[in-house]
Amino acid sequence: MTEPLKTGVIGVGYLGRFHAEKYAALPEAELIGVADINPHRAQEVARALNTQAFTDYRELLPLVQAVSVAAPTTLHHSVVRDCLAQGVHVLVEKPLAVTVAEADDLVGLARSQGRFLMVGHLERFNSAMEELKQRTTRPGFIESHRLAFYKERGTDVDVVLDLMIHDLDHVLNLAASPVKEIRAAGVSVLTDRVDLANVRLEFEDGCIANLTASRMSFKSMRKFRLFQRETYMAVDFEARELTLAYRKEGALGPLPGVALETKRFSQEDILLKEIAAFVEAVREGKEPPISGEAGRAALALALEINAAMVKARG
Repeated sequence: MTEPLKTGVIGVGYLGRFHAEKYAALPEAELIGVADINPHRAQEVARALNTQAFTDYRELLPLVQAVSVAAPTTLHHSVVRDCLAQGVHVLVEKPLAVTVAEADDLVGLARSQGRFLMVGHLERFNSAMEELKQRTTRPGFIESHRLAFYKERGTDVDVVLDLMIHDLDHVLNLAASPVKEIRAAGVSVLTDRVDLANVRLEFEDGCIANLTASRMSFKSMRKFRLFQRETYMAVDFEARELTLAYRKEGALGPLPGVALETKRFSQEDILLKEIAAFVEAVREGKEPPISGEAGRAALALALEINAAMVKARG
């Protein structure tokens, strides 16, 4: 494909506007239009990016080849389904859908229509995490902490679907083994949904993952640690650092024979990386980096965790 990919964005609230800005900035893409049920918001974003505004996203679909869907999660199934049925490739924000049945329907429709369905698990594109993935062999223990200040945005779902799902996607991408056991606990603080959760996952190959997520913190923290034979790796997403400790003969690190290394990464636009990867996949006809199946797996695990928390509370 030599012509720019004709693109659009459905839902241009806080995050959707950023999607529209990235498409407008990519030479490989042409932003045909943006859609939002709020006409003032649609017009505001369209004017800023010199494109068309729509209040009914279905009027946008015949004009584009690919879209981002950044509508509320409860609308993902109906909106993405309409897009795929019209033959439009879709990048949808996480979580993919509300239920596994909805996710299965979308994955199946994308396959039957021969269209790509990519899920926006954004942090896969963080350079530190990309390098950790390259160095991972067989994880033995994984730990993550994702703590955030309270914000109204995102509270339409619980903290597992809002925040922890990022780390669930990382874990499933790194641990190539089925989940054997889930132990989970959570509490509600300011909303009627779980605002703080801790989860222990045991995989069939023996790997253990311990994950904590909170949207009730007075400090922000996004850290991910992985232990495997002779190697320890830690990503600090906020500091953009990857710390490595590994066995090396003659090294004088924290222990004799152990080398310690910290790699710092420059500021990067990971949303632009994600959208550029989606555009490239569609233009070249190759599977996008985060498939609908991967989004479905993260959603399914998140919902199993929520069920385990309900069971634990009796």
